[in-house]
Amino acid sequence: MLFQIFDAFKCRLNDLNSKVNRIALETMHQMIPLLKDNLSPVINMLIPAMVDNNLNSRNPGIYAAAKNVIQALCQHLDNYLLLQPFCTKAHFLNGKAKQDITEKLA
Repeated sequence: MLFQIFDAFKCRLNDLNSKVNRIALETMHQMIPLLKDNLSPVINMLIPAMVDNNLNSRNPGIYAAAKNVIQALCQHLDNYLLLQPFCTKAHFLNGKAKQDITEKLA
């Protein structure tokens, strides 16, 4: 069931409409403390959806919301769950997204 919910939700994280995208990120930020470690089955699907376009966004609202989501993930999930997806993203990203993810890894 969790996969079905987040499979549909991840599309909103990369929506072309910036308002939809920002609201999805803000909603994700609110859900993380509630779901905590129950996110482990979907974390490898969610991190790419959140990071790929949102951390390099020129829209300051989307960028700030994406940073808040990453911060919430680091606060509420075990670091071992984030290590592999963050390393993979840091390897392939560029710009400020690479810098942000590399700082979280450090």
